[in-house]
Amino acid sequence: MQSRVAPLTGLRALAAAAVCLTHAAFSTGHYTDDFVGHLWARFEIGVPIFFALSGFLLFRPWVRLLQDGTGHQPDLRRYAWHRFRRVVPAYWVVVVFVYALGLVRHEPNPSGSGIDGLLRNLTFTQIYGFGHLRVGLTQAWSLAVEMAFYLALPLIGWVLTALVCRYRWRPARLLAGLAVVGAISPVWIMIAPDIERTARMWPPAYLWWFVGGMALTVAVALARRWPRWATAASLALAVAAFLVSALPAIGGPPTMVPASQVEALVKSGLYLVIAVALIAPIGFAPASRSLYHRVLGSRPMVWLGGISYEYFLVHLIVMDVLLLDVFEWPIFTGSIAIAFLATSAVSIPLAWALRAALPFGDDEGRTATQKGVTDVRTGA
Repeated sequence: MQSRVAPLTGLRALAAAAVCLTHAAFSTGHYTDDFVGHLWARFEIGVPIFFALSGFLLFRPWVRLLQDGTGHQPDLRRYAWHRFRRVVPAYWVVVVFVYALGLVRHEPNPSGSGIDGLLRNLTFTQIYGFGHLRVGLTQAWSLAVEMAFYLALPLIGWVLTALVCRYRWRPARLLAGLAVVGAISPVWIMIAPDIERTARMWPPAYLWWFVGGMALTVAVALARRWPRWATAASLALAVAAFLVSALPAIGGPPTMVPASQVEALVKSGLYLVIAVALIAPIGFAPASRSLYHRVLGSRPMVWLGGISYEYFLVHLIVMDVLLLDVFEWPIFTGSIAIAFLATSAVSIPLAWALRAALPFGDDEGRTATQKGVTDVRTGA
């Protein structure tokens, strides 16, 4: 696979926009208990896409070591430093800003307030226990899950490559091992309510979204060709699964974690299908000239994808301030389109400034056209 894949970066932009759109729908009171309301809620699919992308990109070094037969595990210090510098500095800046803003702005919801809430959010531990999610930062629950995956991946990679595959390219064994790891999620979803009140938001519940991307990496390494019709078929599958997930009888109420374990399991499984189906055409045929590839690989989409993480970080506090303080809309009222567009209009330049201001190091050695483009060797 070529090292830099522009459409993957464009897909990140699409995922971030989907998250902002679903938050705009929620904030304006459009999470209604009907198909349309559920459809707006299902744009939370941006989170599973991000998780699957992480699995797809970050597991690549372990697949490569099996193919090369070197037996050398990836450099964990480099891996840890790269993940830290890409995720943590920008996140800490936004967390501190949100809490500082809370000192001068009335917050209708006290959840996550105080020093304890600040420390919880700074350390990605806000999902462990009730009452730690902060207004303007509630989307960061997914970062807590993502960080847990970053910590677990080297161990998972070592077990699969050293113990399961014995440092030999055995894709059947590797996929079987991944299936076992992925099976943790459906089991966890079913037993989580008996463990702790917030356990359904803990990392095991979402592990199979990451594993779906990891399995896709193995499949791409095995593939010889990607038929032309396969892209359309994959996208049709994603759209169909998305629409089915919005059926009230299938995916449950408009919430990330339905109360019913069965509904939560079905919806999470459909999200897995959608995320993998959207990534597959790019993974199998990164140089394709299909409309899907050309749109996601266009310069505007790649530029937006390059700041998608920062956009994700700032969009919720921007939306909260705009809707309540600037527009002065009563809570759960207003226009989805205005909320989404206004939030994006403010968040995009803020995201660019945040990206430009911090010394990430991801763009070192890249040309102007390569900056921000996803590198499949590093996951950046």
